[in-house]
Amino acid sequence: MLKLLCLNTATPNLRVKPDSNLAFHSLGRLTGLTRRSPTNSFFRACFCSDSSDESGSVSSSQPVVKGEVKGAESEANGSDSKASSAIMPTCPKPEYYLTVSVLPLPRRPLFAEFYMPIHVKPHLSLMHSKPNFFHGKFRLGNIYTGNKHALRLFSSDNAPSPIVTELISKQQWKSLKTHHKNASPITLLQQLLDSKTDPDLTLRYFKWSEKEFNLSYSVELSCKLLHSLANAKRYPKMRSFLHGFVKNENSISVSSVFHAISVSGDSFCANSIIVDMLVLAYVENMKTHLGFEAFKRAGDYGFKLSVISCNPLLSALMKDGKIGDVEYVYEEMMRRRIEVNVISFNTVINGLCKVGKLNKASDVIQDMKAWGVLPNVITYNTLISGYCKKGRIGKMYKADAILKEMFAIEVRPNEITFNILIDGFCKDENLSAAMKVFEEMQTQGLKPNVVTYNSLINGLCLEGRLDEAVGLQDEMVGLGLKPNVVTYNALINGFCKKGKMKEATDLFNDVVKNGISPTIITYNTMIDAYCKDGRMEDAFALREAMVDRGTFPNVTTYNSLIAGLCREGNITVVRNLINEMLNKALKADVVTYNILVDALCKEGESRKAARLLDEMVKIGLRPNHVTYNTLMDGYCREGNLRAALNVRTQMEKEGRRANVVTYNVLIKGLCKKGKLEDANGLLNEMLEKGLIPNRRTYEIVKEEMVEKGFVPDIEGHLYSISAS
Repeated sequence: MLKLLCLNTATPNLRVKPDSNLAFHSLGRLTGLTRRSPTNSFFRACFCSDSSDESGSVSSSQPVVKGEVKGAESEANGSDSKASSAIMPTCPKPEYYLTVSVLPLPRRPLFAEFYMPIHVKPHLSLMHSKPNFFHGKFRLGNIYTGNKHALRLFSSDNAPSPIVTELISKQQWKSLKTHHKNASPITLLQQLLDSKTDPDLTLRYFKWSEKEFNLSYSVELSCKLLHSLANAKRYPKMRSFLHGFVKNENSISVSSVFHAISVSGDSFCANSIIVDMLVLAYVENMKTHLGFEAFKRAGDYGFKLSVISCNPLLSALMKDGKIGDVEYVYEEMMRRRIEVNVISFNTVINGLCKVGKLNKASDVIQDMKAWGVLPNVITYNTLISGYCKKGRIGKMYKADAILKEMFAIEVRPNEITFNILIDGFCKDENLSAAMKVFEEMQTQGLKPNVVTYNSLINGLCLEGRLDEAVGLQDEMVGLGLKPNVVTYNALINGFCKKGKMKEATDLFNDVVKNGISPTIITYNTMIDAYCKDGRMEDAFALREAMVDRGTFPNVTTYNSLIAGLCREGNITVVRNLINEMLNKALKADVVTYNILVDALCKEGESRKAARLLDEMVKIGLRPNHVTYNTLMDGYCREGNLRAALNVRTQMEKEGRRANVVTYNVLIKGLCKKGKLEDANGLLNEMLEKGLIPNRRTYEIVKEEMVEKGFVPDIEGHLYSISAS
């Protein structure tokens, strides 16, 4: 049998460190002994083999931890040492705070009275060693002072005393601190966890000791406490604990947390609950990437999650624009058979619609029905909004078809449904369809609101139907609806586009008179109109007025002013404005460069304009179709068709296909150079690619080809329109 003999003179808290030439590894580590005893003491510790007891009989094969303690007083009196012993398992559990290293010992008992030195070391000790040496049957060792209460850990009863639990219960922290002034907080916490003390008391002690002793307990102890709370169904306290843990711990990896959770308890249910709350805690603390990693690891470990954590994770990923991760989480939820609800599906549909994956969004609705979850009005509103934002006639009629489907399955549309459709048709320049939806809305007994009227007024203004727009404004006022800044912005924009600056200025003044604060859009609309009307002084004066009222210019404001100055050829002031932008930390955007490229090309400086494209790329801006088409037009005006065609090649290499404007510019350029056959070839190429000619295309064909006696060979595609 193995015995641990412990001899001391005063306080039996020790660390016996073997000499460097000792052949054996240390057998274990005694943790929690972190405070130095004020009294110097000496401690001897060793394992011995004792195949027989004092009477010579063979003892049990169960290893024994035996401690022989000599008090200072009894040693002085020459009295015999008193012995105490406790059973130590061959493979102690971590909570016993003794880890036994594997040694190449024979399976039979060692010789009687054979002593083997061991190394016992406090877990968090930062003490400096005070070497003392002794001789005899023991190997030479370094001896350390320590805590007189340490041997309690080896007691067969490893539970805290009732006095301790009572003090924690009553929150008498001062008394508790006095009672255990020489004990390690970790030791007491471990005892509370091992003895299955009320988890509320354990949590209370955990929080107090962390703050009192400025401690940061290990993730393993934290997870053991979480298991204790989970087994007692203290779910709100678990959520609060994990929220604080995730908020304050930035150095612990997700993999470390999962490992600690899995080794701290073997209850699948408790582990799943903890992990579910952990994912939620990461999301709520704005650590979505860690929440996503925890979600994936939960699948690897086989833990079961719920919509309580998965729905917020889906929402957070969608807000971060990580739609690929949203799709992954959704597919994993399906695969792991996590019970989903209508919120789960609606979140995924919203994310897919935002990136234009409308077909996939429709597939998710079919998944909903397969899972027995009925789509609601929010589901359909989201899908309709996705199609409306995509625009184009085909998409808008698809959105209208979804409205009819809602009626068919008895999902009642609300005001938001109709407002989305009306706004979509207006932006798609299909005002007649918008009016039909407006009438249907009223037929369904729904009252139009300010949003409804704003969409219709904006649509009418875009079509130049200003009288009807003003009439709708009067109608909404008659219904008790108060026009807001969006209403006025739409009307001001409509009058500005028509060049009716007096009416636009009157409306702008009405905004201020009615106690409505103009927005940056209001100011920019007026400034841009002044610039296009050649009233640069009024434009700059309004800019000063907006600053005085607390609204600061943005890039759009400067772009309008730069464009106005470029029209006047005032390049010096343009440079000053660009420097002013930089001083105010405003970065020039693609529109800024397009304005400058256009100005240079109109001045016959297309080569200088081309250098601006290189500058754009260097600062991280990607030229768009307007940039390339403007530069091509500049080269064509100069008769440099080779350079214009090279720009087209460069544009297509950058992933931008030629559009109708591109072909119009090049066809006109070829016609101006007398290359009508080449121009005809480009015209046919445009039609073969499915591009629909616009009014400008027909004007070019008529003026540059037909009127010069050249008949385009396009099988009569244009004749019906040119004849009309």
